Amino acid sequence: MRQLAARLRRLPPSCGPVRLIGVDGHAGSGKSTFAERLAEALDGAPVLHLDDLATHDELFAWTGRLLTQVIEPLGHGRAARYAAYDWRTRRFGPPRPLPPAPVMVIEGVGAGRRALRPYLAQLLWMELPREEAWARGRSRDGEEQREFWDGWVEAEERHFAEDPSRPYAHRVVRQLPEGYEVLPGPEGTP
Repeated sequence: MRQLAARLRRLPPSCGPVRLIGVDGHAGSGKSTFAERLAEALDGAPVLHLDDLATHDELFAWTGRLLTQVIEPLGHGRAARYAAYDWRTRRFGPPRPLPPAPVMVIEGVGAGRRALRPYLAQLLWMELPREEAWARGRSRDGEEQREFWDGWVEAEERHFAEDPSRPYAHRVVRQLPEGYEVLPGPEGTP
């Protein structure tokens, strides 16, 4: 992880002064855990979870919010402010500050979507077959989220069919029993 962190720090800024790192993959593939560990290796780099921008009614329609609340201010070297969605109360909370940092991680399904790729210094794809990832996610979230997962699977399939991320990944990440294996990715060759 330290080797990857050092490589990411050496990249040129991609969004104003920030090196924006996208971590994408299927729901349940381990993106959040990996992003947090990567952020630690990057000396506490901020992590933006796309689950904070998505809603029950707009699972993938958060691009506009991300661009106006986060990407645009960071691109001008200013602190971003975004309202995080509360999945229990089903509404957005008060704005959260997100100051520019040398490296910042954005993680979530769709972090490598077409509209975001121009702002990413690097796109990492969590490599886990979708059925296995979804089984992990369903197990993690429990029976109370069964209906949500039924709708999610269909929405995620549709999203990646229309706007795939994996073909554009600079690196592919595989979780191992101890740590991670980071391999070269397709790097924009669909």
